[in-house]
Amino acid sequence: MSTVVLIGTQWGDEGKGKVTDFLAEKADVIVRYQGGNNAGHTVVVDDKVYKLHLIPSGILYRDKTCIIGSGVVIDPAVLIKELETLESNGISAANLKISQQAHVIFPYHQLQDQAEEASKGKNKIGTTSRGIGPAYMDKSARIGIRMIDLIDPDELAVLLERNVEIKNRMLTRVYDSEGVDYKTVLETYKGYADTLRKYVADVPVIVNDAIKQGKSILFEGAQGTLLDIDYGTYPFVTSSNPTAGAACIGAGIGPTKIDRVLGVVKAYTTRVGEGPFPTELNDEVGVFMRDKGGEYGTTTGRPRRCGWFDGVIARYAVRINGLDYLAITKLDVLSGLDKVRICTGYRYRGDVLTDFPASLKVLGECVPVYEEMPGWQEDITTAGKLEDLPINARKYLERISEVAGAPIALIGVGSKRTQTILTAEL
Repeated sequence: MSTVVLIGTQWGDEGKGKVTDFLAEKADVIVRYQGGNNAGHTVVVDDKVYKLHLIPSGILYRDKTCIIGSGVVIDPAVLIKELETLESNGISAANLKISQQAHVIFPYHQLQDQAEEASKGKNKIGTTSRGIGPAYMDKSARIGIRMIDLIDPDELAVLLERNVEIKNRMLTRVYDSEGVDYKTVLETYKGYADTLRKYVADVPVIVNDAIKQGKSILFEGAQGTLLDIDYGTYPFVTSSNPTAGAACIGAGIGPTKIDRVLGVVKAYTTRVGEGPFPTELNDEVGVFMRDKGGEYGTTTGRPRRCGWFDGVIARYAVRINGLDYLAITKLDVLSGLDKVRICTGYRYRGDVLTDFPASLKVLGECVPVYEEMPGWQEDITTAGKLEDLPINARKYLERISEVAGAPIALIGVGSKRTQTILTAEL
C-alpha cells in the first residue's frame, strides 16, 4: 500500500471504520479528509468497541500518524471527549495532527442547524443537528473560524464577536430562537484551544513530506458517495464531498499523488435520514438485516433503513470515484437467507435505467429490477480465505463485482479486525 483513498460507495455506514482499521496496520499515515462529527466509525479490537467521530480509526495503532485534514469541520468538545476516551483506554493520541485550516463548529452553528431543520417541516432533510451544515456554510461565506484562529486568543475574540452578533440577529429575528452569549462561548473555546493547541499543524507539509519519503498513506473519507453534496441524492446529502476527489483538497496534495481508490460496499444497502431509497425493504427481511447487522447510527443511534444490494448505485460510485477495487463488508449478515437479490437496474415508466438518475423525482418513481440468487445458511464468520466461503456466497460476490464493474479486494465476514479476507494486494 502506498497512497490509497478509502471511500464509501453508498449512503455511508458501509463499515469504513473497520476497513480503515484493517488497512492502517500497513499504513504510516492515516488522513481523515472531510466531514464532521455527524459521521461515526465503529471499530472492534479484541472485543472492545471504539466509536470514533473525528479522529481517524488508525489512532488505535500506537505507531501511526493520524491527521484531521482541512476538509473536516471540528466540534472541539466532541474531539476532546474522544481524546479523553482514548486516553482512559490506554490509547495515546500523541501522533494526532490537526490542520490549521480546518474549520471550527460553534454553539450558534448547532442552534442554526436545529432551527433551520425545524422550519422545513415535512421537507426536512434529516440532519444530525450537530452544526455541520452551518459550519460549512460559514466556510463558503468566508466568515468561518479555523483552528489557526481558535488557538490565537486575540484573533478568536475578534472573529467570534463578529459572528455572534450576526448569528444572534439571525437566530432571534428569523427563527425566533435563542442566541448565544459571547463571553461564555469565548471563555469555553479558549479552554478548548489550550487543550488542542499542541495538535495543530501544517498538514499539507506533513502529508507531502511523507509522500516524498515513500511512506504509505491512507486517506479516510466519512459518509458515502450518495451523500456527496455535488453527486449525492441532493438535497438529502451532507455538506461536504465524501467522494475520492475531495481527498486531495482535504489533505492538501495534488491528484497525481494518489495511487489507488478503494470503495467500501456493504453486502446490502442501508440509509439513514430522508430521501428515496429504491431497494428499501419494509418487511421481515429488512428487519432481519437491521437486527442482525446492528444497523443503528454510530453517531445518532437512529435505526437505518435496509434493503437489497443496489448495483446501479455501485456502478455510479465506481465511475464517480474511479474505483480500483471494492471492499465488501457485512457479508455475514446475509447468512441464513434462502434467497438474496441484486438490483441491476431501475424500471422507470416502461424503460429500464442502468445509470443512476440525478433527478430525485425520477428516482422516487424507480422500481428496482432484481436478479435473485440462492442464499446460504452457513456461518461464515470464521472464514479466513475466499475458498472457505460457501459456493453461493462466492457466486453472490462474483455477481456484485460484475454488476459494479470493479474487482473485490477485501471481504468482511464479521465486525472484528481479524474477520477479514484479503483477495488482492493493496
